[in-house]
Amino acid sequence: MNWLDQIKWDANGLVPVIAQERSSGDVVMFAWMNRAALARTQELGEAVYWSRSRARLWHKGEESGHTQTVHEMRLDCDNDVVLLKITQNGQSPGAPGIACHTGRHSCFYQRLEQDDWLAVEPVLKDPERIYK
Repeated sequence: MNWLDQIKWDANGLVPVIAQERSSGDVVMFAWMNRAALARTQELGEAVYWSRSRARLWHKGEESGHTQTVHEMRLDCDNDVVLLKITQNGQSPGAPGIACHTGRHSCFYQRLEQDDWLAVEPVLKDPERIYK
């Protein structure tokens, strides 16, 4: 059996994917992959997702340069969630990489405080300078 056949794809042929930075353990992204995206990720060693808004494969960093080197791919116990252990690329050496289109290290930058979501992680680079 092909390794891709062991994944439980949803009704749209997608599987949820969590991108976790290998060095820090930070969860930097949540996205989706279809069969082609997951196969391409394995082939390239860089994350390629399925963009639902663009309805096409999306090589992470194709516009921003903030690619993700994939060191390890894991599948959960129900075979319906993929975890990528990655290095987030695109910043200067020693600086945290930028995974989020808002210019932050992680897409999970908001924390619930009382009854409001507050941005608790800094913008590392103005998105206007990332996406020209």
